[in-house]
Amino acid sequence: MRQGSSLRFGRPFVVGAFLLALVVPALAAERKRESPSERFEKMDRNHDGKLTADEVGNPILFHMLDLDGDGSVTRTEAAGALSEIETSRRWAKYEPKADAGASNAPFAEALHAVPAAALGVGKRVEPIDARDLDGHRRRLFPAKDDKALVIAVVSSSCPLSGKYAPVLARLEAEYRARGVGFAFVAPVATDSAASLAEMRRANDWKGPVFADPKRAIASSLGVRTTTEVFVCDASGTLRYRGAIDDQYGLGYARAEARAHPLADALDAILDGKEPPMTATTAPGCVVESTATKPTKPTRATYHRDIARLMQAHCVECHREGGLAPFALGNYREVVGHAGMIRKQVERGAMPPWFAAPGHGVEFANDRSLPDPDRALLLAWLDSGRPEGDAKEAPLPRRYDPEWLIGKPDAVFQIPKPIAIAAEGVMDYQEAFVDTGLSEDRWIGAIEIQPTARAVVHHVLVFALKAGERKGKRGDDAADEQAGFFAAYVPGNSAQTFPTGFGKRMPAGTRLRFQIHYTPNGRATNDQIRLGVRYLKSPPLHAVHVLGLANPLIEIPAGSPRHAEFAGAQLPHEARILAFMPHMHVRGTAFRYDLVQADGKSRVLLDIPRYDFNWQLSYRCTEPVAATAGSRVRATAWFDNSTGNPANPDPARVVHWGRQTFEEMMIGYIEYYFPDEAP
Repeated sequence: MRQGSSLRFGRPFVVGAFLLALVVPALAAERKRESPSERFEKMDRNHDGKLTADEVGNPILFHMLDLDGDGSVTRTEAAGALSEIETSRRWAKYEPKADAGASNAPFAEALHAVPAAALGVGKRVEPIDARDLDGHRRRLFPAKDDKALVIAVVSSSCPLSGKYAPVLARLEAEYRARGVGFAFVAPVATDSAASLAEMRRANDWKGPVFADPKRAIASSLGVRTTTEVFVCDASGTLRYRGAIDDQYGLGYARAEARAHPLADALDAILDGKEPPMTATTAPGCVVESTATKPTKPTRATYHRDIARLMQAHCVECHREGGLAPFALGNYREVVGHAGMIRKQVERGAMPPWFAAPGHGVEFANDRSLPDPDRALLLAWLDSGRPEGDAKEAPLPRRYDPEWLIGKPDAVFQIPKPIAIAAEGVMDYQEAFVDTGLSEDRWIGAIEIQPTARAVVHHVLVFALKAGERKGKRGDDAADEQAGFFAAYVPGNSAQTFPTGFGKRMPAGTRLRFQIHYTPNGRATNDQIRLGVRYLKSPPLHAVHVLGLANPLIEIPAGSPRHAEFAGAQLPHEARILAFMPHMHVRGTAFRYDLVQADGKSRVLLDIPRYDFNWQLSYRCTEPVAATAGSRVRATAWFDNSTGNPANPDPARVVHWGRQTFEEMMIGYIEYYFPDEAP
């Protein structure tokens, strides 16, 4: 982005030149069935993949296309400029009032090989005697007739362990027939015997399950996570420890596994060979060893200090009946998950908040841990974790079990349940609901409720005109540019507009639900619904949403950091209320800039580490003023390399598409026009 450019984007002659030079040729090319890419090739006379000022032939146009100011125009920059023209047409139409005038390390973690000797591979596993869930005393060691024994670490509260539960069931069924025994160890103290018994029943495990709340077995084995497996041969020698496979990891899921280290190790042992891989990491929930000693004393206590931090930053999701896989509402629950809390806080994954500070825009829904609170929490976790005096505890938070917005005036539910697979990756699902509205209504509050929240990644709801199945042009890009009507992400399912603000739902509106499900190891059904509360009278300001979308993205195969652009010029003075960036699993960073008519730019929101698992909205504490003629520009960065654990296929050139293995580049903006008459 150029700083301090003297180019005045808002002047009519510049816009006219831009449209004549780009749009008119593009339309002519379309009539001749010539794609924008083909037109770029024609302009690129020396075929070096870049356009010079001479090749473009118009200096004003060239400067507008040269988004990064390096003196040349790439195909990506040209596509971004074309997308900006199209998006600029999609600001809300209105009648004025009568008196009006870039990346850090990814969050995703996959398995990788680690030195085996330091993890005890090659040594004898000491026999462990313990009682299983049924009360039978058993020895955790290869039985007389076992050719090998798999000890699988499991947890009923860890989402990754849940995803791997049916995988373990299949492996057990396959290898038991070949003389391999299986046993399951559950070291999370807060996993009840009843939840573990249900996990065993649902997956039809045949081997014994050992509840290990005091982590005696886990400490003997040196368990690291809730997805780790140990393979002993008939003599009790540890031959492999690590991950089951690489289908699931922290922050990603694949349609199928690429590496199968557990199965490979078993096949090798049964064939009398050395496993090809003997030790790996095992992405999952952290299991602490009982041998871990406090490193620092602390004056903080759970009841006086930590409970309040949990309420402020975690309990909204981590509570009974909440969106998170386990609760953090009391001392036992926090201590039981202390290892995973430390890991996620240290790497900046929790609480989920990814906006970089220091750009002058503050956000009302900022979930981040202030540095003093972060230091306090980590110090308490590293200490003896004193509980303190219960008399100093905060009052418990209460949450409405039904609707956060209160009783809705209308509820619109998709017509039939959607079946959610137990495993793998599901394509985006669509459903349509006719509202039956006979007149326009103004919405003051809106909430989306899945009936199976544990498997819902995010939901976008689009308001279509009567009889319209898709957006104006009948394609997804047009829908995205026109903006969503309502959105749902974990921890952000409801929105109540401030006094004086509302969103219009026109008569005859048809709702299109776009739903992304993430299987969690158990098949289920979901029948999502949307609740709204109506305003009694029109608001002072109408809230709109615009999507800065670039449907012409082209991400090169293997590229570790590829930038794409989108933007739109403001036709009138506006106030920006919120931002919501959207990419898929190759997205790594995102930024919004406001470019004034004189070319000076200002960063509005910078997300240096984008996480696909959290489609967050960033709501401004104060509306951001944007003058007529200025531009809001979005820049997205993608990692299509083998270094991205979540990448479905690094060898593929990636284009726009709704499914996770494709990509999107959308910067949603919620805004209003201060002089608009609703």
